[in-house]
Amino acid sequence: MMTRTLAVLLSATLLAACSWAPGPALDGSRLQDDMRAKTGNDTYAVKLITADVVREQIDAVAETNSKRSPARGIDLRASIERYEYRIGPQDMVGVIVLYNPQLSSAAPPPGAPVAAVAAPEGAQPAVPLDQNGFRVSRSGEMYYPPVGVMRVGGCTVDEVRAMIVRALSRDIRDPRVDVRVLSFRNGRVDVTGMVRNPGSLPVTDVPLTMINAIARSGGTLPEADVQRVRLTRGQQVYEMDLENLIGRREGESDFLLQAGDVVSVPDRLGSRIFVLGEVAKPTSLLMTRGRLTLADALTGVNSIDVRYADPRQVFVVRGMRDNPTRPEVYRLDMSQIDALLLSTQFRLEPLDVVYVGTSDAVRFNRVLEQITPTIQTLFFTKELAR
Repeated sequence: MMTRTLAVLLSATLLAACSWAPGPALDGSRLQDDMRAKTGNDTYAVKLITADVVREQIDAVAETNSKRSPARGIDLRASIERYEYRIGPQDMVGVIVLYNPQLSSAAPPPGAPVAAVAAPEGAQPAVPLDQNGFRVSRSGEMYYPPVGVMRVGGCTVDEVRAMIVRALSRDIRDPRVDVRVLSFRNGRVDVTGMVRNPGSLPVTDVPLTMINAIARSGGTLPEADVQRVRLTRGQQVYEMDLENLIGRREGESDFLLQAGDVVSVPDRLGSRIFVLGEVAKPTSLLMTRGRLTLADALTGVNSIDVRYADPRQVFVVRGMRDNPTRPEVYRLDMSQIDALLLSTQFRLEPLDVVYVGTSDAVRFNRVLEQITPTIQTLFFTKELAR
């Protein structure tokens, strides 16, 4: 009889334990949450990492590298030699007619000092104050009084000079004409992201390259991911590695930017790899130079935990950024002799999740760890009741 009484009291005590047990606890009586409910019923095919999968990766990388890009197949020196600035809307054009100042614009002659606005250190140079010329309209027309309305949009400085010389030749013998763009306002290149001085750079008669644009913006910050610099040109978005451009590796080289281009330097948070599960130190890793293999990731967390991990269950979940509802799942069986080599060749992608599963024996032992204190309590209670 005494044993039954103690058992009933023990059961009641266990049921009421949540009301007086020490430590923080959330009262779930007002929450309607089915802990047994699944997040979905979809199933995902698991691809075993083999030599064929690694070979497919190599082929996919080669195909991606062969895609058309402004950094590929370009001779920078030839591009610079062929480069000519073309006048566009909002540009200010200065005209100087030698020995005929009344036909010239109010701009200072070549070589004369020009007062400029002081700019902070590292900022883009300000436009000089004394630059009065002829503004090009939205339609590409410029009004030059001695000649009239001239369509100069899309023309080079030499072409505009030739037009003025022909027009003035009717009244002036052998006119000496100099035409310059005093203020470049038509085209700009925007540099954004992890650079020291983000902003806009004017497209001028001096060729502007990708590397030069980033350098003129103060260079990249330490948190910048220089392996994934994006160039938006019209409807096209290109992703490139600045180190490849500088070193002319993998067929890439520096190239000229165009008006309207947007250069974006992202931070390195988008190039993280997450390593979870039965590893010595679960953490997130940053990709080095845009590359990280499965072996690098496991080494970065001090390998799998040999006490608890199942070496046959090393999963890689991919595609959550581009297609979160249909991820790709890969599995590496590290109990096989060739798995070590495969892990050094299997390339990870940004935001991949590496998960190391738990062995069945460890899961059983953890269940025992949870119920052992209860069994011990019941045993000692029974002994005390005798």
